Amino acid sequence: MRIERENPARTDEVVGTVAVADADAVDAAVRRARSAQAAWADTDLAHRAELLRQGVARLREHLEELAELTARETGKVLADARGEAGFAATVLGFYADRGEALLTDGGYDDQRGRMVVRHRPFGVVAAVTPWNAPLILTMLKLAPALVAGNAVVVKPSPLAPFGVSRLLELVATGLPEGLVQVVHGGAETASALVAHPGVDRVAFTGGDAAGRAIAGLAARALTPSVLELGGNDPAVLLDDVELGEAAMERLVMATFATSGQVCMAVKRLYVHRSRLDEAVDAFCAAADRVLRLGDPLHAGSSAGPVVSGASAERVEGLVDEARAAGASVLPLGVVDPDTDLSRGYYVRPTLVLGAAEESRIVAEEQFGPTLPVLAFDSVEEVVSRANAGELGLGASVWSADEDRAFDVARRLEAGFAFVNTHNRTGMALHAPFGGVKRSGWGREYGDEGLMEYVQPCVVHAPAVFRAGAAGLAANAYPG
Repeated sequence: MRIERENPARTDEVVGTVAVADADAVDAAVRRARSAQAAWADTDLAHRAELLRQGVARLREHLEELAELTARETGKVLADARGEAGFAATVLGFYADRGEALLTDGGYDDQRGRMVVRHRPFGVVAAVTPWNAPLILTMLKLAPALVAGNAVVVKPSPLAPFGVSRLLELVATGLPEGLVQVVHGGAETASALVAHPGVDRVAFTGGDAAGRAIAGLAARALTPSVLELGGNDPAVLLDDVELGEAAMERLVMATFATSGQVCMAVKRLYVHRSRLDEAVDAFCAAADRVLRLGDPLHAGSSAGPVVSGASAERVEGLVDEARAAGASVLPLGVVDPDTDLSRGYYVRPTLVLGAAEESRIVAEEQFGPTLPVLAFDSVEEVVSRANAGELGLGASVWSADEDRAFDVARRLEAGFAFVNTHNRTGMALHAPFGGVKRSGWGREYGDEGLMEYVQPCVVHAPAVFRAGAAGLAANAYPG
């Protein structure tokens, strides 16, 4: 059985096909990874890091190839895909450089006794990755896992198999044979991988439903997991917000990059009532400047299609439902005149005004190119509304007063709160990222992202039991 992937920008074009891995193929991949892992873990940390830095160089030599593959299979515009490929290489280099500082044995040998704290790899990591940012979301699992001494088996989304496969091939060159494996397929392949008894750690990024299934399988096998799930991110514009061109363009792209198909994109825009009309005008003007819906491979396109026909139907349904309930819908940006929108899954970006708080377009993660705008009257009110719901991935506060913005941001139930920006322009390699509430557990990025892939193991000799020491009673608690 094979997966055939179409280009969502030109659905009559097949990007390629890959073979589906059945349970036997998954088993073989995990066994190959396990056989390679022990020697890799015993390899000197500095040498592991150097081999991975060589992978960084190979990725940079093939950025354009990776970018075009990603653009064609996902609909991500080429400029963004190029940036993603470059950032994936940066992440690999970051973790290669951080390994020695974080993973060297710690401990003490003094009047307290002797203790060694070792950071041991789990073994085989199963990484199940999504289609919307396939290169970077794969690398955020692959890089720290490899630096830490693990082997990795990756199951990419069937909607984005090709860029990930090529990325893994480039990184694996020069590494022990079998250390990095890839298995393709849908839910059955993912289930076979996550439930495999040879898997020691599971890392997943994706939606809520798939996350619950993955977490359930891992839990039944007592396999620890890292989950980064969805978000319904609020952006809060306080009454003193600066609505200049640069800020508004940042806000527009934080919402509509990758056609809004980003877990940490702005999904709800709350504006102080005194600035509502002004903010809507400024947002629409910025969108007209920076949003150009078109073929991802065309120069100047900043928004492409959504990933599938089902996604287009779902997003358009949310907008139509809001309109039918009395909301007004404003189209945003311009359309590339050289793109035939009928060939792909194109959805015009929109701003939705006047939707009710309980409407689906507000209460649910849209994961597409539409944004509801809602007015608020007080900070207490907007904090309560922003914190409503089960998700808590990202949020942002926009204000001319940074201290005030921080005060409000601290009250938002989000794993990552941005100030005067949102989405990728607010990220930092050293800042841990992940969700609270039902948006997952564990962290990526930062030192925390590396420590997710090791287990602290201790060897301890208390000083009280050294020769000539006083000792402790056999039933004593430590002092």
